Amino acid sequence: MKYIVLLLGLTLSLGACHGGHVNNGRPMLPYKSWYVGLSAPRYMEVWVESVDVIDRRGELYFNVFGGVAGYASRQEDWSNGAGKTMPVSNVDLPEQVILRWQSLVESKTYRVNIDIPKWVRDEMVKPTHMYCVPAQRDMTLYADTLTLGMAPGGIVKVWVGAGCLGYKEVGRFQAEVDPHGPYGGKTNGRYRPMDPRNKDYVDQYGIPYGSW
Repeated sequence: MKYIVLLLGLTLSLGACHGGHVNNGRPMLPYKSWYVGLSAPRYMEVWVESVDVIDRRGELYFNVFGGVAGYASRQEDWSNGAGKTMPVSNVDLPEQVILRWQSLVESKTYRVNIDIPKWVRDEMVKPTHMYCVPAQRDMTLYADTLTLGMAPGGIVKVWVGAGCLGYKEVGRFQAEVDPHGPYGGKTNGRYRPMDPRNKDYVDQYGIPYGSW
């Protein structure tokens, strides 16, 4: 009997810890989903193997996004926060993001753990009332997108924002080379093939390290 009471008390205590963030198992957010964006400088082709998220409840979610990225208009530039996006549903705001990608122009695999500051999570749920020019109307908007920009040398930049709101830079991070190579060593070192146009550019002009 004492064991049951103790177990019940522990359950209620844990429920109280998470009660401010969930409703019947769903995160209490002002929108159904937040978004992860992927971007890279033009010609600097990447393939994202995985984006994993640990949310503010401490829950770990694997492979919330991956694949191809959106590319900037020039090879020396970032997209200033814009990128190819994917909704992340039933996941609370991010506390940490684990990013793993193939830099196809270098034939290297990178991995980085990125801690997301509290001010970013606060920004993601702060309503902004403004006139949105593309929509041509007044709207209440949220900075519901976290964009991950990847460049050669393992450089990562992170932005938070949304279309009409624009984007704020969260930080610049340095990833490490994964010695196991692509897909954790499961492909015997074989990388995805590059787009021929990107390969021709890099063969001719090289990689502008230091631009990012």
